[in-house]
Amino acid sequence: MTKKRKFLIALIVLVIIAGITGYVVWLSLRFEEDTSLPSGQIPPACAKTNLPPLDKGDSDWPCWRGSSKNSFSNIKGIRTDWSGGLKLLWKVDYLCQGDKASTWSAPVVQGSRLVVPGRSMEEDDVFCLNSRTGDLLWKGSYPAKADPSYGPGARATPCIDEERVYTFGRSGDLVCWSLFDGKKLWQKNVTKEGGVIPQWGFSSSPLVHGDNVFVQGKGALGIAFNKHTGKVSWKSVREGPSGYAAPVAVRVDGKTQVLIFYGSGLSGVDPEDGSELWNIPWETRYKVNATTPGVQGDLVFITSYYGMGSKVLKIVGSSVKELWKSEVISAHHSDGIILDSYLYSYSGIGSSNRGEFKCVELKTGVEKWSTKEVGNGTTIYIDGFLINLDYRGNLHLIKPGHERFIKVSEFRNAIPDVKQMCWTAPIAANGRLYLRYRQRLLCYDLMDQ
Repeated sequence: MTKKRKFLIALIVLVIIAGITGYVVWLSLRFEEDTSLPSGQIPPACAKTNLPPLDKGDSDWPCWRGSSKNSFSNIKGIRTDWSGGLKLLWKVDYLCQGDKASTWSAPVVQGSRLVVPGRSMEEDDVFCLNSRTGDLLWKGSYPAKADPSYGPGARATPCIDEERVYTFGRSGDLVCWSLFDGKKLWQKNVTKEGGVIPQWGFSSSPLVHGDNVFVQGKGALGIAFNKHTGKVSWKSVREGPSGYAAPVAVRVDGKTQVLIFYGSGLSGVDPEDGSELWNIPWETRYKVNATTPGVQGDLVFITSYYGMGSKVLKIVGSSVKELWKSEVISAHHSDGIILDSYLYSYSGIGSSNRGEFKCVELKTGVEKWSTKEVGNGTTIYIDGFLINLDYRGNLHLIKPGHERFIKVSEFRNAIPDVKQMCWTAPIAANGRLYLRYRQRLLCYDLMDQ
């Protein structure tokens, strides 16, 4: 083959790659408001004298990825025949007010309290509903200017800690509310502590550990606030771009570390003072690290899109050892489930419902199976099953196992009239499944046979 022919072939390949890359980027940046779901009117909140007392359920979901921090629910005895759908118990459609007020945050549940962020054109809103009836118990709000790109509302999921709930807005407002009646106890903005709003807004769901609540912020990758007063406890020393992933606490050899998956790497820090224990570089083309690090014992799984793939690390004291790195899974903002010795995860970009769902051996990265039958989406684990919500609002019930893919049942259009992407992860609490799509929140009965 002549040098000229080789050059032409190489040029054609580069043009094809550039075209595919450009298309992927266009998909990731394309966003249109879905106006097919008109917002309902916000009803009057419950009188404070009639508020139910604070309580707890047998299987609450009080924070991002649930009380287990790994998207596991301890609900038992769920219905597995979804051929007739699931029973809808209640729904609301007023969480976002205005043509460009999209909010992606998932709800959290403790007993009778369900807390979910919303948005009006000029304010961040926080709604507390009765988790059993859908009635509005209280509503909080504060003025917050926000870029409308992909919606100005919260990306981060709240965190309930006993009698308080913490919310984190796109523009960096960390607010502590009374869970009982919605009284604002304190409010801080991370931009006043050195944080810089990332391109698509602050997104790290708050992590409560000990007396502190942690979030991400550029200039101080991790910031710890005293959960009672809002006073800054520490700022991590390494500077760098903020990521979009939630901080994760992991305990290894009797010591706790907080993992911060920021825009250009992963750090392990001491939760007492923020000192860095270790760091590895992991920088995507757009500094988009949005998936929550998956943890099992001393193993940590991370994945990103834009050609990064995935990696598993083993924490050894104040250092880490790489077990494997590959492109077997390349997830944009979909968290995997680690079950026994296997990882179940979507692989694909968040602007398309065409992805792969895979089973991979955790310690080796060896792919056991892959399917395109369940689109692209988000996953939780409950009662021996995986529940997958795809980006078009369809539910899939999957029996995990490394030998082959087994879909037990499905519920098409569990969220009706989805025109764009349904990005918000489902949650399961006290026998119920909660699904959010922008201004709409639906509650289904998981137990009714």
